[in-house]
Amino acid sequence: MSSVIITGASSGIGRSTAVRLARSGKYEYIAINGGHDEAALADTAREMKEAAAEASKGQDAKASQEQGQGQSGNGVKIITVFGDISLGLTAKALIAKTAKEAGTVDALINCAAISHVGLLMDMTHEEWQKTVEVNLNSVYNTCHEAVPYMVRHKSGRIINISSVWGLVGASCEVAYSTTKGGINAFTRALAKELAPSGISVNAIAFGAVDTRMNSFLSEEDKNALEEEIPFGRMMTAEEAAETVTGLLEMPHYLTGEVIKCDGGWI
Repeated sequence: MSSVIITGASSGIGRSTAVRLARSGKYEYIAINGGHDEAALADTAREMKEAAAEASKGQDAKASQEQGQGQSGNGVKIITVFGDISLGLTAKALIAKTAKEAGTVDALINCAAISHVGLLMDMTHEEWQKTVEVNLNSVYNTCHEAVPYMVRHKSGRIINISSVWGLVGASCEVAYSTTKGGINAFTRALAKELAPSGISVNAIAFGAVDTRMNSFLSEEDKNALEEEIPFGRMMTAEEAAETVTGLLEMPHYLTGEVIKCDGGWI
């Protein structure tokens, strides 16, 4: 039985990725996590069920009968675990619940992230610490719990959502840039560690994606930003999700890469 876990699924890239995977029907179990808004996570699960049901229309009666009791839509079983993924106990619960129901963990997509915009000298220690905990420590937490299952089966995929700011840095986003740079190094190092076990580990360094994280931009600032991007606009969350799910289909031999996807911006 195939399974995939997505953190940060309450909104943005995580949510769009979860819905896209539910629609695809390629995974029997999809586990989602969010830690800031339980209602939003429930909305993601509902949208996933609707996407799966829509995709299943037109299937013959035999395929419908094979979906099995307790499943929804095209046969996808949705597992939800609400909680702060920067806490080790939440990560342990998420991975354990998925492994118990699905038998193992086949893929892990780390999308959970927060941003802080402002001068470093104005940033509090608590704000810095929280950014590091959510953006970087959460990746350690989930990988630490999921990797043993993957090693046991000599197979698995890990995709970490990064940013171009982790490659070049951004003024007034020092903490965010630092954590994304850390994710890039973490990805490359873990890929070398897990390649002998047939497990791929990659990161995608996205550019400007039109999600809630960038909602602080004024219309004027957004227009100025889009003028800098050769593609002429920000990426949509749906396009980001398509990139993530496409990477899931690549050969395991592709590993240790930080793939830049920014419309030619950086």
